[in-house]
Amino acid sequence: MSLSLRDLAERSGVSAPMLSQVERGETSPTLQVAAKIAAGLDLRLSQLLRLDESGSVTVVKAGEGRRGGTAEGGHRFEVLTAPLPGQRAELSRHELKPGARTGREGDPPMHEPGSRETALVEHGTVVLVVDTERHELSAGDCVTFDADLPHHFENPGPDDAALLAVLSAGLRRS
Repeated sequence: MSLSLRDLAERSGVSAPMLSQVERGETSPTLQVAAKIAAGLDLRLSQLLRLDESGSVTVVKAGEGRRGGTAEGGHRFEVLTAPLPGQRAELSRHELKPGARTGREGDPPMHEPGSRETALVEHGTVVLVVDTERHELSAGDCVTFDADLPHHFENPGPDDAALLAVLSAGLRRS
């Protein structure tokens, strides 16, 4: 929510070191501490814990997602889900120009341990490289893999390609 640890500590009455430990998954807060954190974020405790059965609905309108990538590099993406606290999955859409890729050779894994990714190729041909293993995918193909391993998508074809990707965060141990 664009707050520093110090800001949240002041708003919630929970110390910055405790907030840092909770954020890193090093400790689990008591219900009392979790309630203070929720209040500091202007949330109900159930929203913070994602137990609100009636739930709320968050809509991200077409074109309003968080954009990234570069036209020069041939990889553009848009994160389609809202950045909500406690959210454990993210949906993004990636467009790859011919010859483009989502990362560079040797890039370290960018997702936390235990993360999984599922991708659906909308159109074009895409190659998924996980470690050194290559998987050629065509329109309509869907793949799920361990996203904490070094990986990237590339477009070897002569046409543009696009894919949807769902990243599920890893399970944290307390």
